[in-house]
Amino acid sequence: MVSSTKGSSASTAFRPYKFAYSFAQPPQSLKHFISHQKVKTTFGTDYVRSIQLLIESMPDSKKRKLGDMASKYYAVRTGHRPGVYKNWAECKDNVTGFSGAQFKSFASRKEAEDFVAGKNFTTAASSKQDKFYAVAVGRRPGVYKTWEETSAEITKWPSPKYKRFGTLQEAEYYVNTGGGIPSKVGIEVTPQGAPTVACNDEPAQKRVKPNQTPVSQKEGNFLRVYTDGSSRGNGKTGAMAGVGVFFGEGDPRNVSEPLAGPLQTNQRSELTGLLRALEIVPKNQDVEIITDSSYSIYCTTTWYKKWQSNGWRTATGGPVLNKDLVSAIRTLMDERIANGAQTKFTWTKGHSNDIGNIFADRLAVAGAMANRARLES
Repeated sequence: MVSSTKGSSASTAFRPYKFAYSFAQPPQSLKHFISHQKVKTTFGTDYVRSIQLLIESMPDSKKRKLGDMASKYYAVRTGHRPGVYKNWAECKDNVTGFSGAQFKSFASRKEAEDFVAGKNFTTAASSKQDKFYAVAVGRRPGVYKTWEETSAEITKWPSPKYKRFGTLQEAEYYVNTGGGIPSKVGIEVTPQGAPTVACNDEPAQKRVKPNQTPVSQKEGNFLRVYTDGSSRGNGKTGAMAGVGVFFGEGDPRNVSEPLAGPLQTNQRSELTGLLRALEIVPKNQDVEIITDSSYSIYCTTTWYKKWQSNGWRTATGGPVLNKDLVSAIRTLMDERIANGAQTKFTWTKGHSNDIGNIFADRLAVAGAMANRARLES
């Protein structure tokens, strides 16, 4: 049992949230709470640490009474550097631009660590949907985690544009496009939990079933090709990436190769898959490229317009990543248009029952493994 070094009652020791309410201006976070002079002079340094431990060990129902007083822990299960982070800025740096990133905020470090370790949760704290506030036009355009931060960027700003989203990808799309609504430019964007892109015009009965092996085929005048990228250790030193392009089982045009260049990222391997497919398919042939990378589709059909008009700068003023690949893909798309042919992108969910995507993924993984073997030999 913890007792006060300043004569405080034992009951107060176990009710720090009630003590917090006694402030004239309640602190806004646990950090502010334990550094508050009233806490230090009343309880002493050792007791301040005891209060922190008590709050961290509270049941979720008690933490909710504290509101924002309890610190948030941001857990990155899948991202550039998986781990637990104490603020949104660090978490965002480790998930932005990472295809398929998984992350959540938690009220306790234990829950955050369990999430990173792959455990599932049913608690209210972990099942609550994250909110992402996108400011497309304001003092500092960007994505924010709280309304307080967002409000500071738009208050008294002429004609601000902002919106709340349930996923980081949707919020970033809104910022990068200046608050525009996705429109059909060879694709149709249909956000549903996360931004997805679909322009699959074929009848449902013609789609590839899980027990079928696709072959190189045309739907109308469109040659259908699957592409994928894989980066083993993405975002870490020593990462190795590969590229996969799948025309059909046993098709000599299939590609499985290491990603070229020093940047071995998942995004570059995904974009390179698109580029290799466009290089292989004749420029006078309509082509439909099926990929699980919504990032690649957005880059080459929507975002590039804004980037070009901004001198290849993002909405926040930073340089556009992977500009070389995006530009090369757009060049081939424009050449196809000049030859009277079309390029169409279709988004498919990765690692599901789309057999073409599965084959493309295998080719990309093999390319990444060949990359590692080549460097280790």
